[in-house]
Amino acid sequence: MTAPVWLGPVSVHLPPEAVAVAALPEVAALPEARRAHVLSLGIDEVRCLRDRHGRPGPGAEVDLAAAAARQALERAGLAADDLDALILVQGRAPQYLLASEATRLQARIGATRAATLSVGDLGCVSVSAAIDVGVALLRGRPAWRHVLVAMGAAAATEERYRPPMTVLGDAGAALLLGRETGRWGWVDHALRSDGSYADLFHIDYRDVPASDWRETCSDELTYSFRLAMESRNRLRDLNREVLAARGLTPDRLEAVLMQNLSRGAFAFWQSALEVTIDDACPTNLARYGHLGPIDVLANLDDTADAVAPGGHVLVMNSSPVAAWSSALLVRGTDQR
Repeated sequence: MTAPVWLGPVSVHLPPEAVAVAALPEVAALPEARRAHVLSLGIDEVRCLRDRHGRPGPGAEVDLAAAAARQALERAGLAADDLDALILVQGRAPQYLLASEATRLQARIGATRAATLSVGDLGCVSVSAAIDVGVALLRGRPAWRHVLVAMGAAAATEERYRPPMTVLGDAGAALLLGRETGRWGWVDHALRSDGSYADLFHIDYRDVPASDWRETCSDELTYSFRLAMESRNRLRDLNREVLAARGLTPDRLEAVLMQNLSRGAFAFWQSALEVTIDDACPTNLARYGHLGPIDVLANLDDTADAVAPGGHVLVMNSSPVAAWSSALLVRGTDQR
C-alpha cells in the first residue's frame, strides 16, 4: 500500500468585511418568491473584498491566495524557498488573458525555487484535482519535500447571488503537502467529469463591461433535476470506489464532508446518499456562504479536532460544470 502524503493544516484568509445576505443590493431587488428562496438557503452573511467600485478588483483572487499562502508557510515554520512546487487553483476571472496568475503568485510570495503551475477549469472540484497533482508530484519525485496548494475565491460579478443555488463569498486558502506526518493523510481519491454540462453556468464577458457581467444558468430545470440525479449516481459510485479500495464501509467513517451550497442541498445529499453531513458544513455555510473550491478545505480543517488519530473522513466535492470527486483521508497526529 502506498504511504499517504500528509496535508495541512489548512490556512483560510478571510476579508474583514462581513455583509448580511439580506442586505445585499441584488437580494432586495429580487421578486418576493426569489428573495424568500435566497433567505432560506441557510446563509446568514458572506465575506466581501471590495474595491472602489464595490466589488473584488482585478487580481483579487491572487491577492487572497497570496495572503493564505503566507499564513500557511508561517504556520508550518517554512520559508517560501523551502517549497519544491507551488500549485495555484485557478480562479474564474483572471486579471488578464495571456498572463500567468500562477507565476504572479510565485513572485508575490517569493517562491523562486518552486516548480509552479496551475490546475483548474473544474469549478469547486479543481481543488481536489490540484491536491491529486501535488500528491503525484511528491510520490514521483523522492527528493521533493513540500508542495503548496493555494487559491482565491472572489465573486466575478457585482451580484453575489448565483440562482438558483447559493450566495458567493470571498476568501483565500492554502495548504501544504509533505512527507512528514501532518493533520490529514491523502489516502485515496476518485474524480470524474461530464462535458455535457460544460457551460450550464457561465458568464458572457466578450464585449461586455465588467460592471455588466452576470452569472447565468442556461437551464435551471437541468441543474435542479437532471444534473442532480446524475450527481447522486456519480457520487454514490465514487464513494463506493474509494471506500472499497481500502476495505471500508460508510459506518466506519468518522465524518462525511462536502462543499457548501445551501441547507436544502445538504438535506438532498443526506437522503440521496444515505450519509450524515458533518456539522462543520452548515456552520460554515451560514457564516461564509459558498467559497467555491475553498469550502471543502475550510470544512475539513474545522472537523479535525473531532476526529481521532487514525480516523477516516470522506470528502465529496461536485461542480455544475460538471465534475465530481470523492477523497478518503485519515487523521494524522499533527495537532497544529
